[in-house]
Amino acid sequence: MIAVSVDTLEQATGTVKEHRLTFPVAYGLDGPAFAAKTGAFFHPEKGHLHATGFILDPEGRVADAVYSSGPVGRLIPADCIGLVSSRQKARQ
Repeated sequence: MIAVSVDTLEQATGTVKEHRLTFPVAYGLDGPAFAAKTGAFFHPEKGHLHATGFILDPEGRVADAVYSSGPVGRLIPADCIGLVSSRQKARQ
C-alpha cells in the first residue's frame, strides 16, 4: 500500500503522525498531471485529489480500481481482502 498526495512535506508528515500511518506516503504531486495520467478526480478549487484506489495483480497490472469524486466510494480493507481472496481462489 502507498498513498500519494498533493500535500507539502510538512502536511504529509502531519497526516502520517496524526493517523499513525505505517505505509509510504508520497507528497508534492502535481494534482492535475496525476489526475490526467490515472483518471483520478482533482478538485481545482480546493487543490486536492479525491481518493482513487488500485488493486494490482501479482504482475503489477491494475486488477481493479475505484475512482471517487466525493466523500463516498473508497476501497476499504475488508473489500480488498475479499476481492483478492476471491481472485486467488478462482486461479486455483
